[in-house]
Amino acid sequence: MTTLASSGLSAGDVAGIIAAVFWAILVCFIGYGIVKLGKVFGEAGKLVAGVTDQTVPLLGEVTTSVVHVNTELERVDAITANVQTVTTNVSALTSVFAATLGSPVIKVAAFSYGVRRALSERREEEVRKRVKREMKAAKTTLKRAAKKASS
Repeated sequence: MTTLASSGLSAGDVAGIIAAVFWAILVCFIGYGIVKLGKVFGEAGKLVAGVTDQTVPLLGEVTTSVVHVNTELERVDAITANVQTVTTNVSALTSVFAATLGSPVIKVAAFSYGVRRALSERREEEVRKRVKREMKAAKTTLKRAAKKASS
């Protein structure tokens, strides 16, 4: 076996060789990492390109949809304005009806209620008078019958 001294390599030479091998392995690992990182950046670029390719038509569709929605909203605004006008007209018509027909109708209803009540009170009074007459007649008849029985 040969020793370090016999082969002509000193301890510094051996340390240099070990350091050189270490740096060579380190450079290989770093190179491998850089190659992988380059692939990741390449895939990221493809992803960005794909997203861009799909996003641009989508944005066009969104713009078209927004234009259609705005058109429909304008129609809804017109319909809302028309409904508001109709509501105002119906309110005015109701006020006119109440002013022209409401007061006489209320007066007729109140008059008919008064007539019905007066007639019902008159009937009740007639019934009361008739019941009193009949009771008085019944008492008179009982008194006469009692007098005949006692005589």
